[in-house]
Amino acid sequence: MHNPFSILLRPVALLYRSIVQLRNKLFDKQFFKSWKSPIPVVSIGNLSAGGTGKTPLVDWIVKYYLSIGSKPAIVSRGYLRESKGVQLVSDGQRILLSSKEAGDETAMLAWNNPDAIVIVAKKREDAVTYIAKHFAQRAPSVIILDDAFQHRQIDRALNIAIINAEEPFLKAKMLPEGRLREPLKNLSRADLIVLNKITDQGKADAIMKELENKGKPIVKARLKIGELICFSGEASTSDEPYLAKNLNVLAFAGIANPESFVESLTKEGINVAAHRFLHDHEPYSVKKLRAIRREAEKKGLSLMTTEKDYFRMLGHPELIRILATMPCYYLKIETDVFEGNETMQSMLKAVIGK
Repeated sequence: MHNPFSILLRPVALLYRSIVQLRNKLFDKQFFKSWKSPIPVVSIGNLSAGGTGKTPLVDWIVKYYLSIGSKPAIVSRGYLRESKGVQLVSDGQRILLSSKEAGDETAMLAWNNPDAIVIVAKKREDAVTYIAKHFAQRAPSVIILDDAFQHRQIDRALNIAIINAEEPFLKAKMLPEGRLREPLKNLSRADLIVLNKITDQGKADAIMKELENKGKPIVKARLKIGELICFSGEASTSDEPYLAKNLNVLAFAGIANPESFVESLTKEGINVAAHRFLHDHEPYSVKKLRAIRREAEKKGLSLMTTEKDYFRMLGHPELIRILATMPCYYLKIETDVFEGNETMQSMLKAVIGK
């Protein structure tokens, strides 16, 4: 959809682009130096602001390393967390912080991977130094930097960039006119490109044609529905989402692309009778959540949200209490690497010398 304010934002976007490219040039010419971590680093990030399916891909990579007997650590900035400095979210044995202190995505990754060390820090170098010092006796074999494509202060063994196949790749514009954090040509920094969220093969093929010019290995992935979790009310949890087919729900979410969430639910045969969207990462208030609950009760609907939104609310007991007596669900979302799986696995193994 055309943004009527696009032309007004263009000068700001051009200025932003110039600043980004100047910074990158200073790194390329080594005026700014990248710090070398004592532990091998894998970076996962994207060119656009949110909505690329990054968190499920980080989860997939963490689970892969765990499956081959490696001990990964996750380092994140913990977007919108209420804590300061370097914080240990999980020591690989216990979860130590709530989503309030860790950030919703980071808390979700920690809970879904209890054997992984998880750290949040404003400066990722501080987090890596903390890991090297405090986990010297059981040091992780790899550190995964979450959302770090633009973070060039740390050198990495593998640089993974994610592209959202649902976005207009060739017509993408820089922030604030569009959603790009940096120009598309900067994909040349990536060692591996993941074309993610593929639903339309024709669209994906057109993007692939462009990406192939970059001369980088490309992996194709999509999001798939996982387990159906009921977190309140008297309904039950199931690892077979088809049991949700008879559900009539009010869907609510505060994510970058809520339309794709509704689309996923509809594909699973869930009837989305109403929806309420917040801005990406927007905090839930008691007032907003009560209004959502009232609407669902009035219409005789169950509530459905995303796993990320559930973890955002989980750090605030007063919010969970509002939902306690009515059926509320979330569907787990997983990454399905359906083409290039072996390439991705061999590149991840190479980082740890396997």
